[in-house]
Amino acid sequence: MARGDIVIGYRKINDQTAAIDIRGELTSFAESDLLGALTGVSHADLRYIILNFTDMSYMNSSGIGLLVMLLVRANRLGYQLMAVGLKDHFRNVFELTRLNQALPIYADESEALNTISRGISI
Repeated sequence: MARGDIVIGYRKINDQTAAIDIRGELTSFAESDLLGALTGVSHADLRYIILNFTDMSYMNSSGIGLLVMLLVRANRLGYQLMAVGLKDHFRNVFELTRLNQALPIYADESEALNTISRGISI
């Protein structure tokens, strides 16, 4: 799925985990693609969704709002969101907005998956 300067893809990792890959600029233009990705990964056994920000180049306040909306919808569906691949600038934004309190941050996908496999409370 693509629109403007954003490409959002999704993939199944295993029965209980999926990933949403965010590439480009996360702005209000990403809303339908981001919600479509949530719908695309949703299934009965899903428990965790890893948001992969490795290739995100820009995020504005609308993008932050979209992440909050995604977090609320995912929580209603019983999914735990996790963030990976945040550059230092975006990690600081997560801390300033306190998104990091609701959305655990990991260096990369393997670290997040390791946390899940060890059964550590997120």
